[in-house]
Amino acid sequence: MKAMTYRRYGGPDVVTLANVPKPTLKPNEVLIRILATTVTSADWRARSLSMPGGFSLFGRLVFGLLRPRQPILGTELAGIIDAIGPAVSRFRVGDEVIAFTGGRFGCHAEYRAIAEDGMTALKPENLSFEEAASLSFGAMNALPFLRDQARIRRGDHVLVVGASGAVGTAAIQIAKHFGAVVTGVTSTGNVALVQSIGADRAIDYTKVDFATTGDSWDIILDTAGTVPFKRCEMSLKPGGRLVAVQGSLGQWLGLGKPSRKSGKRVITGVAAPTPEDLRTIADLAAKGELKPVIDRVYPLEDAAKAHAYVDTGRKRGSVVLRVVG
Repeated sequence: MKAMTYRRYGGPDVVTLANVPKPTLKPNEVLIRILATTVTSADWRARSLSMPGGFSLFGRLVFGLLRPRQPILGTELAGIIDAIGPAVSRFRVGDEVIAFTGGRFGCHAEYRAIAEDGMTALKPENLSFEEAASLSFGAMNALPFLRDQARIRRGDHVLVVGASGAVGTAAIQIAKHFGAVVTGVTSTGNVALVQSIGADRAIDYTKVDFATTGDSWDIILDTAGTVPFKRCEMSLKPGGRLVAVQGSLGQWLGLGKPSRKSGKRVITGVAAPTPEDLRTIADLAAKGELKPVIDRVYPLEDAAKAHAYVDTGRKRGSVVLRVVG
């Protein structure tokens, strides 16, 4: 099968087209013929080893010390089940599905085998394959952080920093689903986008620093890695939570954290989504409560160009790869 692979770390040019063996099914797996996938910030980090502050060595330990351990990138997909193992009962050949492989990657290819009880769900019928492929990465990060770690409640005031990216656009819509009042921080060109997907207010960071407005929020979700606690301390309400999706090593170690007396918290770490979360996300999309935002679509063979665009840091929502078998 065709796949976009990388055998060394570096810029977009390390991503090249190759022929690799088609996956062999285990009894409990389904084989998905991929029709669409995406290039995400996770792919950029794995390819370039551009890690949050202090995590450079950790990146090599995770992705491969001298060379990539998994040569096929891609964390999410949409496609059609092509074959099933003998122990599979939840899915049938021909089912249209979405899947999230996360740090196991492997979606920039024509086929991907995934365990039946893994992160796979039926594709929402109201979405195209390109739209469905771009559902899971952002939402599977935003949902666990907001619901499980920040414990979002109806009426909470939520600030999303980096509101126009894949995680940010999903976070705005998920926070609205939970009944929050949402403010998005973005650049001038993305203000209208952020408002169109449900933000009650948008702050243009090129003109206004949210930390100087005098406003405060129950939850500040930082998807961009630009908000240390010291910067936003006065912007958090009593009991407020800073959620650092791209937390630095210092934040992981608890450096610069608020005093216990303040009642404020810094939440970081890794999102821990479940297969049920993916089904929840698919259901929200089917109801129209979660709408994918797609910036550009490239053919699979142009994955290096897609990576180059993601590297600019200017993408809105998702960058999709269309796979034509």
